[in-house]
Amino acid sequence: MAATAKHEGRLRLSLFAAFFCLWIFAICGRLLWLQVVEYGFLTQKAARQQQRSIEVSPPRGVIYDRKGRELAMSVQVDSVFAVPSEIPDQASTANLLAHILKIDPKEMLAKLESSRSFTWIARKLDNNVAGRIRALNLKGIYFQKEPKRFYPKNDLAAQVIGYVGMDDEGLAGIERSFNQRLSGRPGKMLISMDARHRWFGRVEKNPEPGQNLVLTIDEDVQHIAEKELDAAMQKTHAEAGTVVIQNPKTGEILALANRPTFNPNNSRGLDPKSLKNRAVSDVYEPGSTFKMVTIAAALEEKVTSPNEVFDCQMGSIVVGGVRIHDWKPYGLLTVSQILERSSDVGAIKIAMRLGEDRMYKYIRGFGFGSQTGIELSGETRGITKPVNRWSKMSIGAISMGQEIGVSPLQLVSMTSSIANDGVWTPPRIVAGSTSVAQGRTGTAQTVVFRPGQQHRVISSFAAAEMKRMLEGVVLQGTGKNAILDGYSSAGKTGTAQKINPLTHRYDRVKHIASFSGFAPVNNPAITVTVIMDSPLGEHHGGTIGAPIFARIAQQVLEYLDVPHDIEVRNPQRMLLRAKAKPEEEMEGSPDHVGEEVAENDNQQEPPAIVASAAQPGGQGIVPATYHSVTAAETEHAAPADGNPALLQSSKSLLAKTGTVVLDVDAAKTVPSFLGKPVRAVIEESEKAGLEVDIFGSGVARQQNPMPGARLPTGGHVTVQFAR
Repeated sequence: MAATAKHEGRLRLSLFAAFFCLWIFAICGRLLWLQVVEYGFLTQKAARQQQRSIEVSPPRGVIYDRKGRELAMSVQVDSVFAVPSEIPDQASTANLLAHILKIDPKEMLAKLESSRSFTWIARKLDNNVAGRIRALNLKGIYFQKEPKRFYPKNDLAAQVIGYVGMDDEGLAGIERSFNQRLSGRPGKMLISMDARHRWFGRVEKNPEPGQNLVLTIDEDVQHIAEKELDAAMQKTHAEAGTVVIQNPKTGEILALANRPTFNPNNSRGLDPKSLKNRAVSDVYEPGSTFKMVTIAAALEEKVTSPNEVFDCQMGSIVVGGVRIHDWKPYGLLTVSQILERSSDVGAIKIAMRLGEDRMYKYIRGFGFGSQTGIELSGETRGITKPVNRWSKMSIGAISMGQEIGVSPLQLVSMTSSIANDGVWTPPRIVAGSTSVAQGRTGTAQTVVFRPGQQHRVISSFAAAEMKRMLEGVVLQGTGKNAILDGYSSAGKTGTAQKINPLTHRYDRVKHIASFSGFAPVNNPAITVTVIMDSPLGEHHGGTIGAPIFARIAQQVLEYLDVPHDIEVRNPQRMLLRAKAKPEEEMEGSPDHVGEEVAENDNQQEPPAIVASAAQPGGQGIVPATYHSVTAAETEHAAPADGNPALLQSSKSLLAKTGTVVLDVDAAKTVPSFLGKPVRAVIEESEKAGLEVDIFGSGVARQQNPMPGARLPTGGHVTVQFAR
């Protein structure tokens, strides 16, 4: 019995030992499984339960105007997130938050129930909204600072600057075109839970701000353009309007205004029409402003001259079987008078002498049919047809601004080419970028702008002839309302009928009224193009576009301290402005296209011109100052790592304000060079303090400007020599 009991005891002990060993083996196996096989999975699961990594948005780069004034910047605001597991009563919390944020309480409750560890409640709130939520002192509700895009000038240059979405991605304008450069690199914030289930947040990686951009836009010039455009919109009740102001020598866009517009600080529910940058994306028939191309090409090809007389056939001509009528029955007119009075018949005759191939050559030379390359998205190429697609009447239609579609930006660049002695310069609106790291050191920077690739379209002499004729348009033609006080001005009016999208014919009611010109005439400082779309009532370029040009140009020239080139308040010029009745106020329209009347059954429908529908920083920076250089100066400047923007240390510039004081002695009287040899002309021009551009050899036969004209010191006189 005793032996049996002893044996049973050993057996139980063995079984217990075996069970214990198996138990130990199972525990070790489980530990091995958890610590080795499933270590990565369990670590990630624990991190998800106890930690949350959140991307922190970087501040976008600042967008400055040419004088270092902020047009777009990033400011730190509160974003609200929740840790739902810490909220004792989610339904009550959801109701309170929904009431302040003005959203559906069910939507807010769904957010809280979607996760136990983290959920965003609202991002980038206004200070008053964030303050109201903070005042509730709700358990489980936390705040995190994030950068929010802010536009301190509200709707100023809105279509140029653009706007961003909630994720700070650029959606339009410069914000979109330079999104990658402005965006910077996001940071990382880690939210962790301690043993008492309290949540703490810490920044693991600081965000890197984006680069800053300096535009060629001048805030004050932009304000002048928008103010006058607003007044014109209110007066004319036009559907839309565009003003572009350019430096004709460098291509810098000083102002680009569009109406209707929007406030990028309130980008929700915007009307798509207000987002469109019409200066770069709209296509329209230019009307009589295109006669500048026709006559400039003819002068360059020497198929005519300003004083040649054409028979305008009492305002009627047949081209390709279609009879085209002038606004008024003109007989004999010189080329200058054809431009001044905007005779369609005269322009057609000049174009027919020029020929289709040469006409098309200058159309492309002046930049039509191609994108200008401006740094804005949605730019159109316009509508041009190669010569092999021209009809028999195309040469006549195109010469007066039909059968061709252009953008306001292309038109202002063409006008600037004439102002710039025949050299086309691509328009630019971004001067360059500034380094965020340099800005943090407190060192002021200068961004030096250089023009893009230029090319000559017409000679300096042909350009000088065009300047003089375009000045005649203002002084005694259809552009009398563009006369300035103290400055000479030149330009061309245009009135074009719009295409009705339903009938694909010219609309009898809706028109495009335009004026494109520059000032001062002999040394142009600005080119201004005004486009008014579908004004009610009066709709001619001379009575709508020209006055807008005059008001804008007068203010901008004075703001820029451009010296007066004619006597201020000249009684004769003031009398001319007061008494002269603009040609457009008479019966008919001198620059009115689309009025041809067919005398047979072969009248062609005008082509359908459809407007393009393309739509689309580091803080503490010392404001960048800005300087522009001409092409000649560029040759002596060193490149900045291949970037057209050169950054240099400089003092900050201040915006110019106040009244311009005229220096009467700064203007020089142009002497007569006619009949003198080249050497004598050079010597006399040096004595007069003027620069002379010489063409040909022998003795002087022609000069522009004419003897007796007033030019600022350093002004150019073009002289043609012949034997």
